[in-house]
Amino acid sequence: MCQLLNKIVLSMASLRLMSGTIEIIAALIMLRLNQIDKALIVNSGLALVGPFVLLATTTIGLVGLADKLSFGKLLWVLIGVSCIFIGILKK
Repeated sequence: MCQLLNKIVLSMASLRLMSGTIEIIAALIMLRLNQIDKALIVNSGLALVGPFVLLATTTIGLVGLADKLSFGKLLWVLIGVSCIFIGILKK
């Protein structure tokens, strides 16, 4: 039996695959450049990708669950994601 993939799950997985591909390409670029200062610049660029992918996949997942979650549970999830971003972005 062949079961079709859920579109929401496929979208979330695709974003994660894209993110992983970007990480691998960045690592290869760092190796190719072979300079600490340039590798640090490439690494800093990755700092923008990670939070975006987290936010995008979480948003897609929440949209997919919106009809199954109560308002209270949805609020707790949003509070949790906010705490993650505060922890990431706080200096």
